[in-house]
Amino acid sequence: MDKLVVIAEEQERQLAEQYFPGIKVLVTGVGAFNIMRSLRNISLDTEIFNIGYAGSSNFEIGTMVEVTESRLNHPNVQYPEPEYHLNEIPQNEETKKQTLIKAICYSGVDFVLQSDYRDCVFDMELAFICGMGFEKVHALKYVSDNLSLHDYRKVGAGV
Repeated sequence: MDKLVVIAEEQERQLAEQYFPGIKVLVTGVGAFNIMRSLRNISLDTEIFNIGYAGSSNFEIGTMVEVTESRLNHPNVQYPEPEYHLNEIPQNEETKKQTLIKAICYSGVDFVLQSDYRDCVFDMELAFICGMGFEKVHALKYVSDNLSLHDYRKVGAGV
């Protein structure tokens, strides 16, 4: 089984290499269309490691979150849809150094600037990766902001 680290933006590469050393990295671009375009020819039995920045309404900036479940973010309307349960992050030297918070990740098609959801993270890719049918998906999210596009951009720029 092949392994692939999936990141949205080049500035997330350092996280990928820190947490998943030696695994090939694919930079997809942000959002659903970029995920679908970048992963459409990847075998569904490829083990996917998604790592990247995410927002949270209450987790402290700099927190690493191990995602246990992926859902779409649509707070205004409820409808039946699958919930994707992710695989645990394999233990390595980097993951053993810290206690990872475990939480749900909500993916959307736009940056989340406010939410009543707590104890979770928000991104723009993970649910779309899961929805493509990959058999084994893991995800780590670095809390880059507390639902602030300005703070996200600062973290992404290395400020």
